[in-house]
Amino acid sequence: METNKHISVDCVVFGYDSQNLNVLLVKRTLTDETKRFVVFSDYTLPGNHVYEDEKIDDAANRILLDLTGFEHVYLEQFKTFADSERLSKPLDKLWLKNIGRDPSIRVASIGYFALTATNSIHLEWKGREVKWSPVDQVGKLGFDHNQILNDALIALRNKMKHEPVGFELLPTKFSLTQLQRVYEKIFDTTFDKRNFRKKINRMNYVVPLNEKQTGVSHKPAQLYIFSKDIYEKTKTEQFDFLV
Repeated sequence: METNKHISVDCVVFGYDSQNLNVLLVKRTLTDETKRFVVFSDYTLPGNHVYEDEKIDDAANRILLDLTGFEHVYLEQFKTFADSERLSKPLDKLWLKNIGRDPSIRVASIGYFALTATNSIHLEWKGREVKWSPVDQVGKLGFDHNQILNDALIALRNKMKHEPVGFELLPTKFSLTQLQRVYEKIFDTTFDKRNFRKKINRMNYVVPLNEKQTGVSHKPAQLYIFSKDIYEKTKTEQFDFLV
């Protein structure tokens, strides 16, 4: 199937593991097949070109599925990256030439971010190594992917201020401590526990269960679920988590 040489999709997959906000990275290794040595090795975000007859959203879903085996995760388009110099770094030019792409061709990339709890995803080998990395430890990525990652984090923070997408980063059943930690980690702040729980108690779509944590070394906490149906039926004004 023919791809469009000028349009690609890059996906910033955020995952939370109760400790860190992570991002999914794909290993990029260029090997000299003649002399059999590694020219360079680094990491990029998951991405690829769009097929000529493919919708952009379908391309983003395909890329996640092909590289990682991910299906049915929260996925949202947030920005287009089209700077004329975005593919001009020396290593990127080497990589593009090696895979048969002309580095001089300008490529616009549509940025998406995806959200998942890392313990709900089993990474699959799809021909290239993929790994989770804490967002603050990714180092230097290929192409303009550091900028794409930074802009995705800004977009995620803005989204989480006004819509309850943070629940996508949690297991289906979660404790209020887990909920507080995910918001603290993403916004790089701390919330007063008492005030935080007062806020949550006003949210009838955070539904308490008659269940507690199991297999923990501390006192088991009550578990909750987020009900999207209740949220959609009962919201009367804009969600603002930080107020």
